[in-house]
Amino acid sequence: MNTMDLAPESAVEIARAIRHAVTPLPDPQHALEFGPFFDVFADARVVLLGEASHGTSEFYAARAAITRNLIEYHGFSIVAVEADWPDANRIDRHVRQRPDGGYDEETFARFPTWMWRNEDVARFVGWLHEHNAGRPYGERVEFRGLDVYSLRGSVGAVLDYLREVDPEEAKRASKRYGCLTPWQMEPAWYGHAVLTGKHDPCEDEIVEQLAELLSRQVNYASQDGDDFFDAAQNARVVRSAEQYYRAMYRGRNDSWNLRDKHMFDTLQSLLDRRGPQAKAVVWAHNSHIGNASATEMGWSGQFNIGQFAKTAWGDNALAIGFGTDHGTVAAADDWDAPMQIKTVLPSRPDSYERVFRHTGTARSLTDLRQDEELRSALATPRLERAIGVIYRPETERQSHYFEAVLPEQFDAYVWFEQTQAVTPLPTVAPQGTPETFPFGV
Repeated sequence: MNTMDLAPESAVEIARAIRHAVTPLPDPQHALEFGPFFDVFADARVVLLGEASHGTSEFYAARAAITRNLIEYHGFSIVAVEADWPDANRIDRHVRQRPDGGYDEETFARFPTWMWRNEDVARFVGWLHEHNAGRPYGERVEFRGLDVYSLRGSVGAVLDYLREVDPEEAKRASKRYGCLTPWQMEPAWYGHAVLTGKHDPCEDEIVEQLAELLSRQVNYASQDGDDFFDAAQNARVVRSAEQYYRAMYRGRNDSWNLRDKHMFDTLQSLLDRRGPQAKAVVWAHNSHIGNASATEMGWSGQFNIGQFAKTAWGDNALAIGFGTDHGTVAAADDWDAPMQIKTVLPSRPDSYERVFRHTGTARSLTDLRQDEELRSALATPRLERAIGVIYRPETERQSHYFEAVLPEQFDAYVWFEQTQAVTPLPTVAPQGTPETFPFGV
């Protein structure tokens, strides 16, 4: 169905039909008041919390308040975010009081720095550090990264680990990873070199290194199980990143699907390691945590973490999407361009965002699971907005809207009529060029 055929007035009619199911929410900065509204989702094993942009303060504050409540009162022990493993590992070490941890100017110092270096994340990290203090080590809550982009950082982490526990094996690992050395600063060029026949794939060496590391688990993990787990995960990141940068040139679907499969596999590994009673909260963009099969993405062949989670855990995985009508957002014009505070345009008349604007509630939670009248009213595909780290309002329809069926995509929806940009923290520019590839989300 073409949403452009929908009359703008239909958003008003739908809003009238769903208003009974919309629950007003307090300001998310008041975490103790905001968090308990989400107790109805606490029986799930995995709660996936979205965002409609990577630079909106209310989305971060709301996820922090929800997550605090789930940790304090419902036994959640893992926070897994759409971020690189090595940087997130520094925060994990900090919040679990392990050596070499920190949330400082060198953590998440590469573009887009504001995504994980902002005041809202800093407040949550500070709270989590205090929450874990004094608790037995096995009960401390983890902070983990799910993403695939950290090729150079993960190679370095594996080699640093091996130099500590097995210097001879570190030399062999360095030779295997040497295949990637010319491209560690710009891994996208590696994929192009392989595609054009200028370089053979490094896949065999990378897979061999991961297998060699895992084969030594009994010996290595006996020295420090957490350090071994970190090294093994970094080796998995290298394997997935090598595949990802080759897949980039086969098409967007291949690289997107590989990335989200890696993120889901990482989440599953975290849960498996923690045990059958482990419960996790995921922070990622709506496009990753909502069920892709209910969106234009899925209809064109892409899948995501949310779809994998539903397949793996059914109703024990709940996805909560977020949306806004207007305000400001931290974003850039292009990849690796300076961050700007940009004005978010009011939502389109043929969008889900316009429906929730017409409910007349400034902040709300809508449970989409069981109310048949609600589900029926929202069942017609409509446009939904997605802003990543790049925002181009001049081409907003083409750049930032896609079709979806909201009650099939999410289990619940959090609405903020007006939002504001995150406040970034200072960073120290790292040496070298960025190794991440410019996907907006």
